[in-house]
Amino acid sequence: MNDMTQELINQVAAIAPNRYVQALIVVVVFLLAARIVKLFINRVIRRLVKRTRVQFDDQLIDLAERPIFLSVVFVGLSIATKLLELPPAANMVTLAALTTMVVFIWSMFLIRFTRLILGLISKLPDSFRMVQSQTLPLFINLATIVIVAGALYFIFLAWNIDVTAWVASAGILGIAVSFAAKDTLSNLFSGVFILADAPYKIGDFIVLDSGERGMVTQIGIRSTRLLTRDDVEITVPNGVMGNAKITNEAGGPNQRRRIRVRVGVAYGSDIDQVRATLTDVAQNHDGVCSSPEPRVRFRSFGDSGLDIELLCWIDEPVLSGRVLDALNTEVYKRFLKEGIEIPYPKRDVYLYSMQQAPADGACR
Repeated sequence: MNDMTQELINQVAAIAPNRYVQALIVVVVFLLAARIVKLFINRVIRRLVKRTRVQFDDQLIDLAERPIFLSVVFVGLSIATKLLELPPAANMVTLAALTTMVVFIWSMFLIRFTRLILGLISKLPDSFRMVQSQTLPLFINLATIVIVAGALYFIFLAWNIDVTAWVASAGILGIAVSFAAKDTLSNLFSGVFILADAPYKIGDFIVLDSGERGMVTQIGIRSTRLLTRDDVEITVPNGVMGNAKITNEAGGPNQRRRIRVRVGVAYGSDIDQVRATLTDVAQNHDGVCSSPEPRVRFRSFGDSGLDIELLCWIDEPVLSGRVLDALNTEVYKRFLKEGIEIPYPKRDVYLYSMQQAPADGACR
């Protein structure tokens, strides 16, 4: 690049002996070149990208057109500055100022381009689980910080500023901040990992190892919010969620959930009749899925009766309480109608009478 610049300077010097005229010629030439580049982008490139079905290329051209135009202009200004043969201090300040403006222009382009890319990625949660609508501001801010830090680094180099001390100070400051905000950072990273690992999603019913149960209404960077069946919202820090044992009732290949109706029948009951009655109760209830079919299991011989369990599936975990109440009610009514006894604990109490002691207290 420096060889090409020097060759251009030599050619311009051969045309005009006056350095001010040389500088003016370079500025005019590069302004015309920038204008030609802009026309080429508008007349050729834009027509090509308009034929595509996606909007990304159109947006990219919109973002890049102005930085490319200004970059060509600033290259011409930098060459013109060298032709002017300014004093060393003035030459350094002028070139550093031009470099600063170029770095600023392309930094703004990179920030907008990063937002565009992250916005497109956030719409593909199946492929990029970490970048979603909830985490999009986080990644945009992180990318902006990196771009700004890189821009400051190149600006310092343009002004011949030693950045070693700045980097060391930033490292010490980062360590101090990390210790002071360790809980906040823990929640932040846990939130990112939760979105990446996806142990649950919005709309799932989950149960924590501490006993809280509810529907996930929001997965944020700092916390997860649950809405219980009492319409009470619980906010749990992501640091706690990341280390907790979570039961996802809506997990698995589908949203259906199996519920269990436990009932005891008296010894001597007709077990086939009990099976048929429980199966009929489940099959005639609208909230019970027909596939898989309801099942009845004879679990054990209890202390007071036979332990029977009705297993059936429902469409959504949120319906479990309502369906279980309806099934319990119907089972009780059918058992009364069919004459099936539901036992209750019975105890036999034996009373022993002790021989009365003599009135005088004498031993016999």
